[in-house]
Amino acid sequence: MSRSRQPRTLIAVLTGAALALAACSGGGGSNPEPDGDPTTPSPTPSTAPIELTYATPSEFSSYNNNTADQANPANAAVLNQVLRGFWSYGPEGGVVPDTEFGTFELTGTDPQTVKYTFADAALWSDGEPIDCDDAVLAWAANVGRWPTGEVDQYTKAKLTAFSSLTPGAWARASMPKCADGDRTFTMTFERPYADWKTFFGPSTILPAHIVEKRSGVKDLISAVKSGKNATMRKVGRFYNTGWLFDPGRYETAISPSSGPYQVASWKPGKALTLEPNPRWWGTVPAARNIVFRLVHTQDQAQALVDGTVQVIDPAPTEKIRKTLSAAGDAVKVSGHDSAAWEHADYNVDGLFSSRALREAFTKCLPRQQIVDELIKPLNPGAQVLQSRFQLPFQKGYPEFAQTGGQDYAKVDVAGARKILEKEKKVGTRVEIAYLAPDLRRENEVELIKKSCGKAGFKVVDAGSYTFLSSELVRGTFDVALYSSTNSASVTQSSAVYTSKGAENRLGYASKKVDGLYTDLAGELDEGRQQDLLKQLDTALWRDLVDVPIFAFPALLATDTKVQGVQDNPSWSGVTYNVNTWTSS
Repeated sequence: MSRSRQPRTLIAVLTGAALALAACSGGGGSNPEPDGDPTTPSPTPSTAPIELTYATPSEFSSYNNNTADQANPANAAVLNQVLRGFWSYGPEGGVVPDTEFGTFELTGTDPQTVKYTFADAALWSDGEPIDCDDAVLAWAANVGRWPTGEVDQYTKAKLTAFSSLTPGAWARASMPKCADGDRTFTMTFERPYADWKTFFGPSTILPAHIVEKRSGVKDLISAVKSGKNATMRKVGRFYNTGWLFDPGRYETAISPSSGPYQVASWKPGKALTLEPNPRWWGTVPAARNIVFRLVHTQDQAQALVDGTVQVIDPAPTEKIRKTLSAAGDAVKVSGHDSAAWEHADYNVDGLFSSRALREAFTKCLPRQQIVDELIKPLNPGAQVLQSRFQLPFQKGYPEFAQTGGQDYAKVDVAGARKILEKEKKVGTRVEIAYLAPDLRRENEVELIKKSCGKAGFKVVDAGSYTFLSSELVRGTFDVALYSSTNSASVTQSSAVYTSKGAENRLGYASKKVDGLYTDLAGELDEGRQQDLLKQLDTALWRDLVDVPIFAFPALLATDTKVQGVQDNPSWSGVTYNVNTWTSS
């Protein structure tokens, strides 16, 4: 997994609504008959007449979960089995090929070429085949072309016709080579690219025929080939906003399914319900209906105990833990790490330009105390995080945990003070910035203040409401406390650590690290990729750019009769396999 710092989309994950979704119902009379064959068969009778309910604290909002503004866990949870792709996130956060949807394979290395094949029976739920133009739309929407002349208000990056969460990666690949109606297409890379497996994943492939109808562009493939800015901006306008729905106003006619479930109803503020997609060509879903019921995070545990819902995965609190514990054997509960992780970042362009000063502060950081007092009560198995690229639930973590972080496992106040005295820096004022209000981070700063105060630092709580839009972006901080979420991409963290990285807010530059990322980007061997990531972890520990502290605690609880529910700390969350959930 690789690190991603995208403030606007990260915060939903970091602040607590780990993977919450919205509740639902079909939308205020906005469910006309789908296009295609009017004799659409009814859901297969082999699906069990079971209804399972998942609690979500956030309302669903968009069928398109790929745009920078709408990508969030609430949408992902609903869409996991509504919009399938060539792969899905596995329980360890890695890429797991989805062979029911189609197959993909590396067919050449000079140049690097990848062949994709949709399943022969693949159809949108409105009867339209899933084929070449859908792949071309996904590529066009994420490639980052066709500038609008506007800039992002946060990053100041130049905006393009399509709002995309990850345009950098797609720009490495050629337009899919295929013709309208083709079930097979290929993509070619000018240079070898390590993350070639991460294209066309869950919810990425959207219906091109809908975009054509709603944008007025009759032939999407031809439009993309010609690349006329005005035409593509026209397509982009619908892509960016046409699938953004007000609560309860889901439009079935423009939002067909490509998975085993489709949206059946959406009652705003209450619940969203999925039902089997009658045109799904793969394994039928185990339960007839999945309901996403809107329940405030702090009320989810009681809702599970009362039987209002059968599955919850709220960000854990002591109150939630206490409620579930009191329920005894009536519920199944497990604690685990999420893919989000806390870190302290040094501004190496400012106060912490001195590596010696960074070492002194790292020595006095009470990471174990922070975990023991603030995290273990919520996840008893929590431990101090020693890597930026692997998390404790991943198989490779033990090796990554020995790349340098172990040298700072214990607080060394005496060692920190010795450095400050040598550098004549005793009494140095350090402002720790973070997004306020945040009680846990206030407590983190208080623990750091006590520990590092003994070493000779004067630590100041500098939490603010403007942290993400001002202090972080402008680099006006000494130490920043915030979180990142790791992904299936092995190269995504290059944006954070390379000299010219788009998300490098630290003022950090290292020729060695830049070189390692260059090697990593072009490495196709997965074993060698891991070796390079370990070298990167080692180099970053040596330079003390930032300090991992802990993986965010997560919790999963279900009714004892429910089966098939499995923790998944990735972006997809626990509903990644909702099509297999059942009940005895």
